[in-house]
Amino acid sequence: MRKTILITGSTDGIGHLTANMLAERGHKVLLHGRNQQKLDAALSDLSGDVKGYVADLSAITEVNTLADAIIADHDRLDVLINNAGVLKAPSAKTPDGFDIRFVVNTFAPLLLSRRLLPIIPKEGRVINLSSAAQAPVDPAALAGQISLDDMAAYAQSKLAITIWTQEWAKELPEGPAVIAVNPGSLLASKMVKEGFGIGGKDLSIGAKVLCEAALGERFASASGRYFDNDSGRFAQPHARAQSAEHVRAVMQGIANALDALN
Repeated sequence: MRKTILITGSTDGIGHLTANMLAERGHKVLLHGRNQQKLDAALSDLSGDVKGYVADLSAITEVNTLADAIIADHDRLDVLINNAGVLKAPSAKTPDGFDIRFVVNTFAPLLLSRRLLPIIPKEGRVINLSSAAQAPVDPAALAGQISLDDMAAYAQSKLAITIWTQEWAKELPEGPAVIAVNPGSLLASKMVKEGFGIGGKDLSIGAKVLCEAALGERFASASGRYFDNDSGRFAQPHARAQSAEHVRAVMQGIANALDALN
């Protein structure tokens, strides 16, 4: 069955390769990019039913504008893949005073998912990009009150998105499925090349698992779970994701941040 699938951060890397694989299978693929030039280049690489949208996910107003545009153009979105992510940026803080890693990697995906929920069917899926790099979340860092180095901010943002994945799934017992996926460590993305100075492993490792997460049967009943592609199985995320106190603090911190940003 043909699906409509939105992939954020799909102008390069894993997101772009995933978009290409899904378009080749005949699905309607909605690409997202931070600027029009990169988006146009990405669209020119793909064949099939594809459409592009521009938004800077570090600006919450643009996340809302993106959601408005998707809802205006489509009455059904079968799969949302929250792939866009940041490790390093010219400025670690947004104009609102929040760490850009939390804004792009954690807050924006939740807001976009909430906004698009009315057009995602019960049998649909929200796939959130997690990582093997997960670390306990400092509420003060989440609130923009203290600064973190690049890797600490990234790892905390990835545990935070994994936590809200499991908690949001509890609020949606009838669907859509909400699943966190580590697509694979040190794949050959721009983020890895710039962040670690290495070539990285074959991007198709990550793209293939994202395609399976979007369409495959073993992910259909996996709402709230974390899939670790390094081990090729569903696994437990960082232990703090099972700490009720930590989970409450993270969820409250995300809610407070979104209230402030909106």
